[in-house]
Order: sequence, then C-alpha cells, then structure tokens
Amino acid sequence: MRRCLVLSSWFLPKKIISWEDAITSLCLDKSEMLIAYDEKVHSPSTSMDLPAVIREKRNTSRNKKAVKFSRHNVYARDHYTCQFCRNRFQFNELTYDHVVPRSRGGKTEFTNIVTACRKCNTKKGNSTCDEAGMWPMTRPVQPKTLPITSIPIDKNHAPLEWQTWLK
Repeated sequence: MRRCLVLSSWFLPKKIISWEDAITSLCLDKSEMLIAYDEKVHSPSTSMDLPAVIREKRNTSRNKKAVKFSRHNVYARDHYTCQFCRNRFQFNELTYDHVVPRSRGGKTEFTNIVTACRKCNTKKGNSTCDEAGMWPMTRPVQPKTLPITSIPIDKNHAPLEWQTWLK
C-alpha cells in the first residue's frame, strides 16, 4: 500500500497519509502534488498520477485558542526527546509517561505527561519520580503554541520520492 508524505505550506514534513486521502485532498483543492510515484490510479472517468508528496496550500491557523492534547503534540512540545535519558527518538520509538502515575491520581494532561523512550518508561514504571530516582529534564507545561517542527521519518525506510524533504 502506497503512502503519501504531506508537507506543510512551509515545505516541512507534517504527516503521512494514505494515497486515497491524498487524492481527496488534491480533488478538494486543499493541496498540490509535488512528486508522483511511477503509477497511476484509474476511475471509470479519469486517470491520475499516484501522489507521493503533496503540499498543503493553506497555512495552519495561528489563532487557535489552545493546543489540543495529543501524543503527537506532547512529542512536539518535548522535541521528540526522552525527558529522562535526554536522547532523541523516532515517533514510533516513543511513549509518554505520567509524572504522577494514574494509579495515584495523576491525570492525562499536558501538565502531568512527558515524552519517554520505552526503556525509561519501563524503568520508571508505576513509581513517582522521587521513588524511581528519575526526574524529567523539563517541567511538563500546557503549551500556548507548539514549535514549528516536522515529523521525524527514518530516511532508510522512506520512499525515494520523499528523500528531498527529509532531514
């Protein structure tokens, strides 16, 4: 199954979507195709190149009231860096950790969640930071905005068509 790399209007990698969703975005004139695979998709009435890389036409709104809590936004806030061992990881190598464990009344919200690698999260387990002797390098806060970041993509496993836009 082919996937499509979506770039922000600033040409930063934003997300990876299915080719079907990419075609929908193109047909709704929300994006433009930058690179296509050497394949075509056909319907009874038309044929088009299979999109490999598309770019959003519209800037993301800057007037949002609050940053929505999500795994991706927690990782972006923490710069894809484990807050315990301070190493940077790919999205799929990360988890998030409750500073105050849920079993002890900790909530799943920005002010109690930090990015953690799997090894550190397992080591800390259901302990508090004091009990585990592990403290995050930054205090978790509710962000007002998020840094302009691009999603980390492993260049070794990315299609050749994406390479121009990957760091």
